[in-house]
Amino acid sequence: MNIHEYQAKEIFRKFGISVPNGVPVFSLSELEKKFNTLKTNTVALKAQIHAGGRGKAGGIKIVKNIKELKEEAKNLFGKKLITHQTGPQGKEVKRLYLEETCDIAKEFYLSCLVDRSSSKIAFISSSEGGINIEEVSKKNPKKINSVKINLSSSVNENDINKIINVFNLPQKSKNQAVSIVQSIYKILIEKDANLIEINPLILTKQNDLLCLDAKISFDDNALYRHPDITLLKDENEEDPIETEASKHGLSYIKLNGSIGCMVNGAGLAMSTLDIIKLYGKEPANFLDVGGGASKEKVSAAFKIILSDKNVKGILVNIFGGILRCDELAKGLIKAAKETELDIPLVVRLSGTNFDKGNEILENSNLKILSAKDLDDAAKKIVNAVS
Repeated sequence: MNIHEYQAKEIFRKFGISVPNGVPVFSLSELEKKFNTLKTNTVALKAQIHAGGRGKAGGIKIVKNIKELKEEAKNLFGKKLITHQTGPQGKEVKRLYLEETCDIAKEFYLSCLVDRSSSKIAFISSSEGGINIEEVSKKNPKKINSVKINLSSSVNENDINKIINVFNLPQKSKNQAVSIVQSIYKILIEKDANLIEINPLILTKQNDLLCLDAKISFDDNALYRHPDITLLKDENEEDPIETEASKHGLSYIKLNGSIGCMVNGAGLAMSTLDIIKLYGKEPANFLDVGGGASKEKVSAAFKIILSDKNVKGILVNIFGGILRCDELAKGLIKAAKETELDIPLVVRLSGTNFDKGNEILENSNLKILSAKDLDDAAKKIVNAVS
């Protein structure tokens, strides 16, 4: 789960990390009142969307008075920002953030994340922070410093020095950097975050370190432990289909293809996506109904797949264990009838009660193609939608 910059900065404040003064704005009517709470007339006006690249897309403006602020805010509210992370559809701006400006001497990059490949916590730091950090990583990768540490209660002094030495800071600022590293690590562990990014981390002309931007992503599977974090979710930033899927306890991610997929088990789902691509088509989604799904849950999953208008055919690939194939078949039939299914449906069943499941499907009088294995299923659905 992602949160907005202003929400991430509020968490930073609670953990003792310095950020510029700022206030969120949710409507034009409250703009002047919020502006008057700040200590300077020159402020940064920032669009709040769950995507990077806002600056290059015109989502960050520096204004010098309330008149300029009102004009720029009016232009930003409701605007669709298109960045390298939003895709061509963009994201509509529904929240803004007003922030006091700073005298910037230098910009750095700092992040902390779960590195699953090494089962460690990785810190990434660079002396070249700011809007062009992606170009730095491509053109000058030696400027990107990576330090991986084992899980512990805190970051040891030796590792901290490895992380912050690239900044080449004066002693006053170095002490602040040590505190920031320890604090973002504490947030990552205590709040079950999987990514914390500060870009840029700035050094002011007074040699103070401030987090000028902030991004935090949280582990969805741990949100039950953090009701305070769950309350920060902005459903306007979520795909509505994904939001509906979460209400039914389904793991769903929308993709850009035309073949809808319903699978039980993440590994089997990934294999299903791969083989669809192997035969020349693109999957429309990742959808894992889980090992113990009821026929009601299967029916809900089916309807969610069909709510994507790009779907031209559906492949169901189930290995029956806890989820019996006969129960799945009943759920599929229920959903197909309720939705008046009129696109190709290929079903491959294996495992518990798969014979009974196939029999139920065959006797349903619905146009369902059965498959003997995954390869056969992929070929049939690709041919059916071609």
